[in-house]
Amino acid sequence: MAQFDLYRNSRENVSVFPYLLDVTHEINSISKLRVVIPLCNDSHTIAHLNPIFEIDGEKLYMSTMDIAGVPATMLGEAIDNLEDKRTEIVDALDFLVNGF
Repeated sequence: MAQFDLYRNSRENVSVFPYLLDVTHEINSISKLRVVIPLCNDSHTIAHLNPIFEIDGEKLYMSTMDIAGVPATMLGEAIDNLEDKRTEIVDALDFLVNGF
């Protein structure tokens, strides 16, 4: 498991949040929990809070306000890594916490 790994959501809300983005830094790898942000297709977004990513040809929004801790065992295998989107992801987290 690496920071910014992307996972298919295997839970009941998969139609709302088809993917989960792991934002947990590797320094916390001893924990049995991972902090994830779901990606969704909801178009009601705030630019700095909800960056847009294209996954499998579909535009999905990072639903930063829905950040949550989940058991690492629920994530399965990563299907992608969004490290190349680090700036947008971290900026959205900063906006959530600091308002800028």
